[in-house]
Amino acid sequence: MQHNNSPKKDKKPWPTKEAMEQIYDLNLWGTDAKTDFYSGEGSHEETLVKPYLKAVRSFLTSFEKPLIVCDLGCGDFNIGTQLVAFAEKYIAIDIVPDLIARNKEQFSAENLSFLCLDIAKDTLPKGDCALVRQVLQHLSNCEIQQIVPKLAMYKYVILTEHIPNERFIPNMDIISGQGIRLKKQSGIDVLAPPFDFKVKNGTQLLAIQPKNGKGVIVTTLYTVF
Repeated sequence: MQHNNSPKKDKKPWPTKEAMEQIYDLNLWGTDAKTDFYSGEGSHEETLVKPYLKAVRSFLTSFEKPLIVCDLGCGDFNIGTQLVAFAEKYIAIDIVPDLIARNKEQFSAENLSFLCLDIAKDTLPKGDCALVRQVLQHLSNCEIQQIVPKLAMYKYVILTEHIPNERFIPNMDIISGQGIRLKKQSGIDVLAPPFDFKVKNGTQLLAIQPKNGKGVIVTTLYTVF
């Protein structure tokens, strides 16, 4: 059942939690013998991960006082665990309860905490910088419209999205779940309608083409206020 662009008026839960649980249960993003939860090549392929980590570390270490970082959609935490040391506090969030429970068991640091939240529906923790890495691309416009206003409370937002490598119509709607807008020759642009995210400026940090040659994975640093 497709969502329209307005919030549901009934009390039925949105399907995103169930969809994401199924993705991990059925290994729809692939498998790795080293982990029981696998967040896909975007979280493990070195050609994608290493440049991302270098760019984000460079940003985080540019401040005299470390930032409070909120990782919105932390997944299996293969990437987040390599950034914790560069934050005053690192708050890692995901919608899948079993994944968060597993992360709590496997990763620990004095400045690290995990929360199981639906970032579209729940109140987000305060912080200085939000990391949103290949998360919005999986969500319906309806859910993204709930998330984008919340991003305005962070001074910095580092957003990563898989988009077409040619001109495209942004923000075509999808049903939340495994697929992304690339199959519709579309991708997320939070500055464009219907999201209209207001920022002071945006700087592209990275643009990497995956090995399969489909689209480009772009990381942008937005300064919000």
